[in-house]
Amino acid sequence: MANIQSQFETFNERIRLGRFEENATLREKRDIIRDKLKANLPGVFEKHGETCPEFCFLDQGSYQMDTGTKPLDGDFDIDQGLYFLVSTTDYPDPVVLKERVFEALDGHTNWVELRRSCVTVFYSRDDEPVYHVDIAVYSHGTQNVDGKSKHAKGKRYSQPENRVWEVSNPQQLSDTIFSRFPDEQDRKQFRRIVRYWKRWKAVNFTAGGGSAPNGIGLTLITYKDLQPEYTDRFSGKHNHLCAMRKLAEIVLTRFTPATDEDGQPGERLVVELPIEPWTDVFSRMTVKQMSVFKQKLTTLKDALIYAEEVSDTHAACERLQLVFGKDFPVPEKQETGSSHPPAITSSGNSA
Repeated sequence: MANIQSQFETFNERIRLGRFEENATLREKRDIIRDKLKANLPGVFEKHGETCPEFCFLDQGSYQMDTGTKPLDGDFDIDQGLYFLVSTTDYPDPVVLKERVFEALDGHTNWVELRRSCVTVFYSRDDEPVYHVDIAVYSHGTQNVDGKSKHAKGKRYSQPENRVWEVSNPQQLSDTIFSRFPDEQDRKQFRRIVRYWKRWKAVNFTAGGGSAPNGIGLTLITYKDLQPEYTDRFSGKHNHLCAMRKLAEIVLTRFTPATDEDGQPGERLVVELPIEPWTDVFSRMTVKQMSVFKQKLTTLKDALIYAEEVSDTHAACERLQLVFGKDFPVPEKQETGSSHPPAITSSGNSA
C-alpha cells in the first residue's frame, strides 16, 4: 500500500479557500456589498413609502464553515445572510423584501439578478466572471412568534404558491454538523474531505443547475457517514485516503430505487437536512442525473481502492489525479517504489 497522506495534505493546501477573516480579497468584496446595502436600503424603502427596518449580516455557507475551495473557473461564490428585523406577517409576500434589496444593488454592476433563493450580484473582468455574491434575505427569528428565522423564497414573477417563507437557520446547521466531530483534529479531517468532494465535483461535472450534486449535499454526505481514519491514532495522524474510500463506498449503498415524475425508473440518493425544514437537498436532481452521479462516484471509489492497493506512490497519485484534477500532486517516479501496480478494474455501476 502506498502512503500518500502527504499528497492529500498538499492537495488540501492547493485547493483550500480560507474564511473571510483569513482572505483579505474576499473580505473586501463582502464588505463592499454590505456598505452598499447600508447606504442604499433606507432610500429604497423611503421611495416605496416605507421605513427601512433594522437589519444585520451573517456570514454563511462554506466560508463560515471553512470548507470552501478555490474555483476552477475563477468565479468565486460568496454567501451572505441579510436579516431584517421584521416578522413574516409584516411582509407576507417575501419577494417584496428581495425586491428592495435588488433595487439597492441594481446598477452596482452590469448584472444583478433576483433569484429564487437570493439576490445575486455578478462581477466580471474583461467579460469573464470574477466572483458573485449571493445575498439570502431573512426575517429574523426574534421578530417571529415561533422564534424561528425564515428565508425569503420566490422570484419577481413567481406564482403566490411559490412565494414562501421557509424556516432556515444556517448557524444551527453549522453547529449541528460540527457537533458530530467534537475532536478538533477530526473536524479538520471533515473539512478536508468536504474540500476533496467539492474539487471532485468541479472536475467531473461541468453543467450547472440540478445536474450536479450541490455543495451542501456533499457536506451532509460527509457529516452523516464520515468515520475518521488514522495512520497513527496515538499521534492523531489521519488517513484521508482510507476515510474517503470508505465514505464513497457507504454513499453508493445509499442509492435506492425510484422513478421520476414522468415514470422514468432509476435510483435516487436522498440526503435530508438534519434540522428544520428537513428537506432533501438533492431533490432537484432527476433520476437520469442521479445515474450520472452514481457512475462518477463509482469511478471515484475505484480510483481510491486502486490507490490503496498499489504500492507505487507515483501510480497511486497518477490515478487519483484523473478524478481530482491537476492540483492533486504526482511525485516523480524516482521518488517512489518500483513495484508493479495492480490491474485496473472497474465495478461499473454497482455499489
